[in-house]
Amino acid sequence: MNNRSSGPDRSLLWLVAVGFFMQMLDATIVNTALPTMASSLHEHPLRMHMVVIAYTLSVALLMPASGWLADRFGTRRVFVAAVALFTFGSLLCAQAQTLTQLVLARIVQGIGGSMLMPVGRLTVLRSFPREKFLQAMSFVTIPGLIGPLVGPTLGGLLVEVASWHWIFLINLPVGLAAGLLGLRLMPDFRAPASSPFDLSGYLLLAFSMVAITIALDGISDLGLQRAQVLGLILAGLVSLLAYWRHAARREPADTPAPSPPLFPLSLFRTPTFSVGVLGNLFARIGNGSMPFLLPLMLQIKLDYAPFRAGLMMVPAAIAGMSAKGLVSPLVTRYGYRRVLGLNTFLLGLIICAFALVSASTPFWRLIIQLLVFGALNSLQFSVMNSIALKDLQAHQASSGNSLLSMVMQLSMSLGVSIAGALLAVFSAANGSSNDRAFTITFVCMGLVTLASTWIFLQLEKDRRGSKPHSE
Repeated sequence: MNNRSSGPDRSLLWLVAVGFFMQMLDATIVNTALPTMASSLHEHPLRMHMVVIAYTLSVALLMPASGWLADRFGTRRVFVAAVALFTFGSLLCAQAQTLTQLVLARIVQGIGGSMLMPVGRLTVLRSFPREKFLQAMSFVTIPGLIGPLVGPTLGGLLVEVASWHWIFLINLPVGLAAGLLGLRLMPDFRAPASSPFDLSGYLLLAFSMVAITIALDGISDLGLQRAQVLGLILAGLVSLLAYWRHAARREPADTPAPSPPLFPLSLFRTPTFSVGVLGNLFARIGNGSMPFLLPLMLQIKLDYAPFRAGLMMVPAAIAGMSAKGLVSPLVTRYGYRRVLGLNTFLLGLIICAFALVSASTPFWRLIIQLLVFGALNSLQFSVMNSIALKDLQAHQASSGNSLLSMVMQLSMSLGVSIAGALLAVFSAANGSSNDRAFTITFVCMGLVTLASTWIFLQLEKDRRGSKPHSE
């Protein structure tokens, strides 16, 4: 592995920050444009969730391989390739003529996006000394917070003043500049002596994620029969169990593993990691569906214009950024168990409360509800991430962080899949009544988050005093 650079330039941080911004912006910018895209592609708006799922699931699938690819082929080569794939996928998205073409293009985009954040973070870690790493990462992650803030509004604006195609075309000049600067500024770290990639374990996990997601989406979009849906879910669960046995064989309890599994099972011997990962998986199913559900509800149920629907997401994003400063004092005073237990419960309630929103809802009440949701959501993410990683040993940090990142992306994909399936099912059951379908779907997604409160109550009562990580 190359040595740390003696004096890494601030331009490297700007380059990595641009990569973070591109990935985070594209995860949210399409949400307010979905109804307009549906009309252009002659599709029903409630079928457009696959545009979101294709991207988030692709990111989740490729994230585990990003670190190994960077060690094997070098951070510069992998980062530039990631930018190129992301940019090329954006061009394909803008040229799509059907929903199928758009979904396939989003997969290409997601493959590139899956490597932007992990490889950029790895480069900063290896470029900056430990005492400067936190400051460097804080600088890099600020654009990542701004992306979700401006994404829905920018998407709505582009749809109204131009067309939905410009949501993707704006990535082309940014991607071209980032690729050229990457060739010049990105250090070429690599680790030729790294362990072989656990391909069989990766394929088992990938098949499990894809099978379960397709099964959930098949309820609403693919027209799968009940037996096919159940078969895919069963196959996904069997594949997950097969990975567990595979990892157990490759990780002997009494000797170092010559060929370690993709994600060692020893990670789950740390109770806080187990709780944090399971909590991330199930709690994020509920709140991970909200960036998809809220803009869709505002446009279909309340008849908002795309730009106005995007602007309505700004209060939640601002409240989320403002709430970051409350995380450490709350955890220090009340402990992880109390904060997560109460916050998860309240977050579930506020998601359920969106079922009551209608055309007669006062504007000020909707704004307050969005502010509360944004603050609770931000607290939830930060504290969940902290509890998952805080007690891991140094040699577990890389694999633990990769697994957590994958679970976060997977749960958001599952959240959109489940929400899309529920909307389709309840809309059909109520004679194509979209209003009632949204009402029941918000209640169901809120109940999922409420139920995940139990997971965080398994934490020990005296877990307090450590400063949480920011997302």
